[in-house]
Amino acid sequence: MANALKIISTLLSYPSKDLKDAALELKAAVLDDGLTGEPEKALLNELIDDITSRDVYEAQERYVELFDRTRTLSLHLFEHVHGESRDRGQAMVDLKQMYEEQGFELSVSDLPDFLPMFLEFASIQIENEREELLGQTVHILSALRQRLEKKKSIYANAFQALEAIISTQADPAVVEEILSVPDDDPNDLEALDAVWEEEAITFGGGQGEEDCGPDRLGRQMRAARRPAPQPTIQ
Repeated sequence: MANALKIISTLLSYPSKDLKDAALELKAAVLDDGLTGEPEKALLNELIDDITSRDVYEAQERYVELFDRTRTLSLHLFEHVHGESRDRGQAMVDLKQMYEEQGFELSVSDLPDFLPMFLEFASIQIENEREELLGQTVHILSALRQRLEKKKSIYANAFQALEAIISTQADPAVVEEILSVPDDDPNDLEALDAVWEEEAITFGGGQGEEDCGPDRLGRQMRAARRPAPQPTIQ
């Protein structure tokens, strides 16, 4: 099991009192982890200290402002691949099926492309499959890291550590394409509400002819290389 991925998954999840109380346990896990070098361990420990030293409500407010109210920092991977395209729904179904085929269960409220969920799944894969999965997301992770660095956010540490763990290098052209999307205004609540209304996703049915698995996920991730189809206006 790749403990570093489980640690980063926890740190990228919604801050809670349980996370705050687990600071020493998390730091011990970082110390014992075999995937990360000393620079990455320092980055993760700095992030642990920052999150767990804050008031829980302050940490939660910052998290929501960054990841829930800023679409270009969304922790949902397919947001950066398909956007509002109808293809996103099928990609979600395919990824959910891949999880289920390996006994990795989601709750009703979980979206399969949520990065902490994806990292937890990757953490239990054998090395070559883990590398394949992570390598297909590296351009998204790199873009998120650069956006967070631009905002001087400590959360960039998690993405910097992830990029160091992954052997695949991000494609600069794909990263630039993702970064070309203008930043959101997190205070424009009307626009945010419109986005959520447009992105309702229904699971079940619609299984395509192609099998699920790392190759299928790779095809979905590589879709970022071409413009997403425009949604049909009803």
